[in-house]
Amino acid sequence: MNSNDNSFTHARSVDIRLLAFDADDTLWDCQGHFNEVENNYCRMLAPYGNRTEISHHLFQTETANMPLLGYGCKAFTISLVENAIKVSNGTISEDQLLSVISLGKQLLNIPATPLEGVEKTLKTLHESGKYQMVVFTKGDNLDQENKYRRSGLSRYFDDCIVVSDKTPHEYQRLCRLFNTNIHHLCMVGNSLKSDILPVLRLGGYAVHVPYALQWQMEDTDEEHESPHLRSIGAFEQLTKILL
Repeated sequence: MNSNDNSFTHARSVDIRLLAFDADDTLWDCQGHFNEVENNYCRMLAPYGNRTEISHHLFQTETANMPLLGYGCKAFTISLVENAIKVSNGTISEDQLLSVISLGKQLLNIPATPLEGVEKTLKTLHESGKYQMVVFTKGDNLDQENKYRRSGLSRYFDDCIVVSDKTPHEYQRLCRLFNTNIHHLCMVGNSLKSDILPVLRLGGYAVHVPYALQWQMEDTDEEHESPHLRSIGAFEQLTKILL
């Protein structure tokens, strides 16, 4: 993933104009809540298999449903129900299915509390006036917009854009919406697969902020060394790179 463009040593070394931020597990915790629901789900379905088996079948169901249902709490809840029926061979009761649905619906009200250092850093970047700033996330539109509002971070952004998936087309479309091009974009996120690699392949810039928890759907073995990439251990380190 080489490029002839300038190396991303500092924002002064390149011409970044648009900062795009992933939402879940970059600005606020999300995967932790999904893990908690899955743990409770596996305990609920313990009569039909052990945790490893239930989780394995759930991931297979999610993967199969992804092309039609996409990402997010509602898609996850449908997969929870479908998987419960499958692993129980159709013997699960109506009351148990209602409990499964209730588990999934809990995810629609997660607090979206900003992670450590996030709000202070966004405030500093916003007040610098150097960049347009946007939340760029994938998933269910209503759910993501509600989390965005609950987070209290909207004052620091020009917009929040939700897409069904973070494809190269969507990154290019994002740039057009902000009257710029990919060579002036810097994407900040925790997922190499969704936030970092597509932008690097297109010639943009990216900052990887790893999070302790990651959904296995975001795992990738693809090489990601690039002169357009910076990796940081804490969100607040962004100001050292961008200001």
